[in-house]
Amino acid sequence: MNVLNGAESAAYAMKQINPDVVAAYPITPQTEIMMKFAEFVANKEVGTKMVLVESEHSAMSAVVGASAGGVRAMTASSSAGLAYMFEVLGIASGLRLPIVMNIANRALSGPINIHCDHSDSMNCKDSGWIQLYSEDSQEVYDNTIIGVKLAEKLHLPLMVMQDGFITSHCLQNIELIKDKTVSDFVGAYNPETNLLNINKPITIGPLQLPDYLFETKRQQAEAMSLVEKEFNSVCREYEKITGRKYGVIEEYHSRDAKQVIVVLNSAAGTVKTVVNELRKNGKKVGLVKVKLFRPFPYEAVNKALSGAESVVVLDRSESFGANPPLYSEISNSLHNTSVKLSSVVFGLGGRDLFETDIKTIFENMISNKKQDKYVGVRE
Repeated sequence: MNVLNGAESAAYAMKQINPDVVAAYPITPQTEIMMKFAEFVANKEVGTKMVLVESEHSAMSAVVGASAGGVRAMTASSSAGLAYMFEVLGIASGLRLPIVMNIANRALSGPINIHCDHSDSMNCKDSGWIQLYSEDSQEVYDNTIIGVKLAEKLHLPLMVMQDGFITSHCLQNIELIKDKTVSDFVGAYNPETNLLNINKPITIGPLQLPDYLFETKRQQAEAMSLVEKEFNSVCREYEKITGRKYGVIEEYHSRDAKQVIVVLNSAAGTVKTVVNELRKNGKKVGLVKVKLFRPFPYEAVNKALSGAESVVVLDRSESFGANPPLYSEISNSLHNTSVKLSSVVFGLGGRDLFETDIKTIFENMISNKKQDKYVGVRE
């Protein structure tokens, strides 16, 4: 057992993966990921070429160039840094480059805030990247390793999310696997084509006008439709070497539950604690945690939730003028059911979510009372 925070867990997984190129630019609370990885580079524990750039836009541009050149490339970011990358995110996905990026979730400005919510990664949900969300440091570590294999299998870029400060800077016990085991699991990255192969010249990223772009985007969509099946397959392989079982969602006492909460990332741990307590008192409550947010696992969610009487979806981000993002997807999953569905927004800008808040939400469900739209906000 090892004691690491989420940032160190991401960096340690990167160390074991030993990418060829990592480009970095600091931004709170992601900085510690790259600080720790830079130590591995300085100590020659990895063979990585680390590129220190002048902006997040340049960081993503550098790993796009490296990946197009046929090598394994990774980076990390948060908040405004991720937003600054946005132009290049579509280039990475449109060129089908399997870049893996760790995200320490942080609120988008303005006003400026350095604490956690999911407005940054939700802003990128339709950029063509696979998105994995992590409850704790263990999942950050595992998702990073799983993510590299998945991304390279499907030629799609992938983000691994963790809650800024809550996960990224809090120490937890995690189980690491041996360096060689990780190396064998992810395998060598040997793409069939790359820009630097002079014996098989190709063009990457040409101008595509109306006669070709539509077909390219359809191919991206078709690749994304394969992710859920391949993710489950890679997770089964990973379970064989770690004993840790993962899927597109996690069902926690939800099979017979009448009242269920759905949430992403670290808040799932708080909900689990309350579920355990209420279960001891005979309350049939449960949790469904979504791990794979893009592409969204509609069928798995429908199967997990369609037997419940009521479901509350907790979003740590807003969609101004529309339903919050996780709630929207759960609603789409349950459109043909009689489940009573409610939306609650929490934790914006790092506002704490307490066990008492979760108890109140469950009690409202049990009593068939209307849920407040926001939890933990002042009037």
